[in-house]
Amino acid sequence: MPDPKLPVHVVRLVTGDGRCFIAKQHNGHDRYVGERNAYRTWGTHVHGHAPELVGHDDATRTLLLTALAGDQADTAVPDSPEEELAHHEAGRILGKLHRATCMAQDGAVGAALADRLQRWIGRAVHAGLIDTAERTLLQHHAAIPATSLMDSAVCHLDYQPRNWLVGDVFGVCDFEHMRRDARVRDFARLEFRRWQAAPYLRTAFLDGYGRPLTDTEQRLLDSFGAIEAATALVKGHQDNDPTLSAHGRTLLSRLTLLLPSTTFIWRFPCPSTSRP
Repeated sequence: MPDPKLPVHVVRLVTGDGRCFIAKQHNGHDRYVGERNAYRTWGTHVHGHAPELVGHDDATRTLLLTALAGDQADTAVPDSPEEELAHHEAGRILGKLHRATCMAQDGAVGAALADRLQRWIGRAVHAGLIDTAERTLLQHHAAIPATSLMDSAVCHLDYQPRNWLVGDVFGVCDFEHMRRDARVRDFARLEFRRWQAAPYLRTAFLDGYGRPLTDTEQRLLDSFGAIEAATALVKGHQDNDPTLSAHGRTLLSRLTLLLPSTTFIWRFPCPSTSRP
């Protein structure tokens, strides 16, 4: 029987001896290859906390993964100790991944993200989703990563409770977006969703991660919110998803228009490797 908790393209398989696996089929080739390679290349950095790739079929774009035990973290009662512990553990595991893969970079990472945001702005303008003031706001935030030096790390890029599993061991799944990116960008989904209503969860997460955000990292994170706002508006419009569109509008209303008085070249160091 299909598991109603799983998406239609994901199936839980149980062998005769009780072992559990997950079969996941991708619609597109790029996402399939990206997730397959992520499990092969970077899964070792979170060994014991992520599914393992057992097999794959390129013809049908299907992955066979070990199944992690536990419940999705987004089913935890809001404001409960269980939710706070999940965020702490999520920070700890993400810190392991980032410390293992962080690399010093020049401005290439920021320039690529600025270009990405400009493309989403263009799509939003073409669809008539933003006015002139909103376009100016988003372009201001595109200028910040464009003039920033930041380190990169292997990032999950959809790091939020629906992709965490809470059980005897904390687990992380869904690696289809994983790639090398600006390290701080891995906090964006949490910052602009659950953490706004429950900032103590941010504290718990960063305590597990190993250090708080600096002021300049927080400013950069605000600009990454502009990327999320633009993509939510465009994808919400394309998919006729009013919830996603409303999320984009909410983000737009929270983004600041304050411009720095001078041009800064900001540097965002890797997390210390001396932390456990």
